[in-house]
Order: sequence, then structure tokens, then C-alpha cells
Amino acid sequence: MVAVILCLLLSLPLLLFLIKQGRRKRPRLPPGPWRLPVVGNLHQVGANPHLTLRALAERHGPLMFLQLGSIPTVVISSAHVAQEAFRAHDLAFAGRPALYSVERISYGLRDVSFAPYGEYWRQARKVFMVELLSAKRVRSFRSVREREVASLVASIRRLAPSSSSSPIDLSRMVVSVTNAVTCRAAFGDRYEAAGGGRLHRVLEEMQSVLGGFCAGDIFPWLRWIHALDGLRARVERVFGELDDIYSQVIEEHLRGDCTSEHGDLVQVLLRLREDPTQRNTFGSMDQIKGLLTDIFTAGTETSAATIIWTMTELLRNPRVMARAQKEVRDAAGKKGAVEETDLHDLPFLKWVINESLRLHPPAPLLLPRETTEACTVGGYEIPAGTRVFVNAKVIGTDPANWSNPQEFRPERFSSGGDVRWGECFEFVPFGVGRRSCPGINFALAVVELVLANLLHCFDWEARLGKGEELDVEEAFGMVVHRKRPLCLVAKPYEYGKAIF
Repeated sequence: MVAVILCLLLSLPLLLFLIKQGRRKRPRLPPGPWRLPVVGNLHQVGANPHLTLRALAERHGPLMFLQLGSIPTVVISSAHVAQEAFRAHDLAFAGRPALYSVERISYGLRDVSFAPYGEYWRQARKVFMVELLSAKRVRSFRSVREREVASLVASIRRLAPSSSSSPIDLSRMVVSVTNAVTCRAAFGDRYEAAGGGRLHRVLEEMQSVLGGFCAGDIFPWLRWIHALDGLRARVERVFGELDDIYSQVIEEHLRGDCTSEHGDLVQVLLRLREDPTQRNTFGSMDQIKGLLTDIFTAGTETSAATIIWTMTELLRNPRVMARAQKEVRDAAGKKGAVEETDLHDLPFLKWVINESLRLHPPAPLLLPRETTEACTVGGYEIPAGTRVFVNAKVIGTDPANWSNPQEFRPERFSSGGDVRWGECFEFVPFGVGRRSCPGINFALAVVELVLANLLHCFDWEARLGKGEELDVEEAFGMVVHRKRPLCLVAKPYEYGKAIF
């Protein structure tokens, strides 16, 4: 009897605590599907999250709460919710989660994309916008872009005669040219010395690692398992190779071995490191390397995916293809290639690219955010530490904002003037608010020049069966590409007629 009484007395504090917790007002979370113990809603996400989340949002609303493993998560699926969230509470939504693979490969979050919101991020982003990826800096790499695009066109011309029997893998070639442009802009004439082929291979593996499933990002207490499942080894291998390449190139720049015409990005970063006002941002070489990783992760795959999705849609829409080719060929005249100075005369091509981005944003869920403080959106409470996804693909195809949203119709952008990236909440392929992508100018310069030359120099054809249509199946990852490579027949075009 004494033992029973003693147990009751010892249990009393716990009982009182549980009663108090039960009476505490729970936050009014956004609606969402019923969840299972431990895994929450993880089983409902599927292999193509942007598509399954669209279906869930249709049932539960444009502001939806999910429990993904241990992580409370909110999904935004409409322009009006995005506008309220990022206009009224942009600061609260300015955080980023510390993801397992990203944390290591970015040198401890010393990049811009995933750095925690704070003074370092503000200074690093300012460097990106003013020094690395400003319109003036992007223009200075014109010769790099034109040289690499000329090499792409020459390669396609060599393969064209046999492409009717062995179609050209345009997906592979476009990834190669976007990699080359980014690498030459970053490393200058030390790109080949760093091992261009090796760097391409490492960047490809890095994209695979960053875009793959990571249990530790869903169940943080499970991060130890990556020592057993091979992920830690993969991350360390990619990090080690990248670090070796960076160290080699930086050392050569410090010795003065680089003679880039306009100054590559490594030169710019090393110069800024000598500036006393930049010591907090560039106090160590790891900070320079972290920013370089940011340039590579954001500057290659997204541009390549945009080019390939645009070519896919043009082939599926012959009317649009014909108009785009006529515009490009009229602007270029008898020149053998489109130059950057010609791009100003190609408004329809810009509409085509915007329409492609609307239907196929490279990262359809954008980069995840994490709330830095509690806030209220749409009458619902969003606790601090909540992971946030913005479904850019759903927003870009919402019938409330777009007529016939699944139709590829570039003319819908004709009356809008220049798109104000990050401010138009109906169209957010590069993000929204203060954490929108700072590399838009760099990416679009590559995309426009590559597409203009592909359309000017060649007529294109997909080998399809009778009544068959070119597919738009997706392969989900950090960047969403076509599930199958885009393999085409190329017919060289010159001075108004095909020569094949």
C-alpha cells in the first residue's frame, strides 16, 4: 500500500504537466490530410512531389499543412497566398533548412542559396548582385557565351548528316554547353587546366547527390544512418573532388597564372578578399569556395533544363516554332550565327522562354524555406521552424490567373512588358521575395543565346510514330529534367534554305 501511494505521489508532477499541456491552446494550423504516426504524410508525397502536392492542395486548399516525418511543413499553392506570405511576412519566411548534403558541399552553408538569414547572407547576396552577377558583369562574359555556343553549333553540324538514323542527344549537349559557360565564367582560362571533363563529372554527381532522397532531412535524429547507407561517402567524395579543383584554380590565380580578358569570378572574389570592408564575408577560402559552389549548382542544370523544355514545347507546337524561327532568322539575316546584340530584336523568343518557364519551372517547388518566427497567413498560424514549399508549377498553371493554363501560348506575355522577377506572384519560376534567385541575368543570357542559335542554324524534327506526340514526362530532382533525353534530327539551315 505504501508503495502504491509513493508511486502516485511521484507521478503527480507528470500528471499535472500533462494536464497543463492538454489545456494549452494549440495553434490553428492550416488544413491538411490525416497523417500516420512517425512518418506523418510522407507516404503521400510520391516520386513527383509537385504533382502529388497539387492533388492534395486541390482537396485541402492553397495553404496546406503536412507532417513530413519529424518536419512540420506548409505548402503554398496559389498566388494570393504567396503574396500575403511574402509581402506581409517576408522576413519570417526568409530562413532556409540546414539540409544534410547541402551543408557539407556548401562549406557549412557559406553560400547564398542556403545560408541562414542574417548579416553574412545579406553581405554575400550583395556581393552576388553587385560584383558577381550584375548586368554589367554578365555582359562582360559575352565572348565566353558566344564562343561556347559556336562550339555547340559546330558539334551539331558535324553530327547532323547521320542524325536521321542516329538522332542527336540534345539534352546531353545542352548540359555540356551550360556547364562550359559557367565554368569558364568562374575559372577563366584555367578551366581546362582544372580538368574540364573531370569538373563536368563532379558537377553531375553533385546534382545527383543534392537532388536525391535524404532520410536525415526528414528525420534529423537519423542522420547517423548515412554512415551506413553510403550517402556520407558520396557526399564526402564529391566535396573532396570539388575542393581539390577549387584549391588548384585559386592557387593558380594567386600566382598570377590567369589572364582572363575581363576577369573571371575567382579573380573578383580574390580581389574582394583583400578589401577590409569584406573581411566578414571573405575571411576564409572556404567562404570563396562556398560561393563558387552556389554558382555551379544554380548556373548549369537550371539553364539546361529550361533550354530543353523550351525545345520540347516548340516541337510540340509547330506554329510557335515557325514564328520563333522566322523572328530569329530575320534578325540574324545572312550571318552564320546569332550574336548577343541581336537578342534585343527577339521579343517573341523571350515570350517563348517565359511560357516555357511557366509550364516547366526548373525547380517546381523552388528551394525550401524555413520560418524564422511564428506568423499568421490566411488566418492560420505558421509556427517558427516550419519548412515551407512554394509550388511554382501549380501557381503558374492556376486557371484563376491564366486562361487555358495548359496551352503553350507565348503571346500571353505580350502585354506585360518585361517580367519583374520575384514581384509577380502569378509567375515565380525563380522564386519570390528576398530569397529569390540572384542569378537570373546570368541564366537568361545563356538560355536566350543558345536557343536563338539552335533555332537559327537548324531545323529540328523528332522521330515519332504515326499519331505519336513528343512526351513531357518529368524526372524529379533538385532540377526537373525530361524523363528521357531529347533526341532529335537536325537539318542545317543557311541563308533561307535547308542544306542537308
